[in-house]
Amino acid sequence: MARTAFITGATSGIGEAALRTFARAGWNVIGTGRRSDRLHALRQEIGAQMHGCVFDVRDEAGRDAALAALPPAFGEIDLLINNAGLALGTNSADQSDVDQWKTMIDTNVTALVSLTHRLLPGLIGRRGAIINLSSVAGSYPYGGGNVYCGTKAFVTQFSLALRSDLHGKGVRVTSIEPGMVETEFTLVRTGGNDASSSALYQGANPMTGQDIANTLLWVAQLPPHLNINRLELMPVSQSFAGFQVARTEAG
Repeated sequence: MARTAFITGATSGIGEAALRTFARAGWNVIGTGRRSDRLHALRQEIGAQMHGCVFDVRDEAGRDAALAALPPAFGEIDLLINNAGLALGTNSADQSDVDQWKTMIDTNVTALVSLTHRLLPGLIGRRGAIINLSSVAGSYPYGGGNVYCGTKAFVTQFSLALRSDLHGKGVRVTSIEPGMVETEFTLVRTGGNDASSSALYQGANPMTGQDIANTLLWVAQLPPHLNINRLELMPVSQSFAGFQVARTEAG
């Protein structure tokens, strides 16, 4: 019998690639997102192995209604991939928009833990797995990262704490921590600035959504007695080297 993966943020980037990748590997897939047209197109492409749920992950009532309406073939979830998330703004903390900060916290932290808590009883019952999409930003802060970095540090630590709490219950928990991946991430962060997005990735040979999707499938299909606690990935062109130093004119 096919296993079922529940993938948030499935209308673009890593989530969209994961939806296709898991379906090709024989999984049933539930994809969530706000853009119904994209979910419909993916359902037409993937076929009966996919079920789409249209809701914003911050909307708990919408989420619960979608879960209650899952068809029987998709009702037992074996894997939760908490992929939905975003960064907003690149300004320093003193010049940032606090509403953007709150949106990042509500999406990257509150929605993630709320959905995880909601699905946890079933995942424990099925000895399933949880894969949380964190980021290298949770380990290596950078200018303008402020709250985004903080949310991803939370995701990493929450994953490790969840793994500890689920000790002995047979549930695997993994934190995936990518570096530069070329998706719509920077377009969202900059409010749709194509030039900024293109400049960031130009000549960098970044990772792709498919690279990360392949990694997610590898983790999910490991033997059930193996757990990847944390997995950090970067393109070869990117590294964590370098500290910032502010110097006086005389120095």
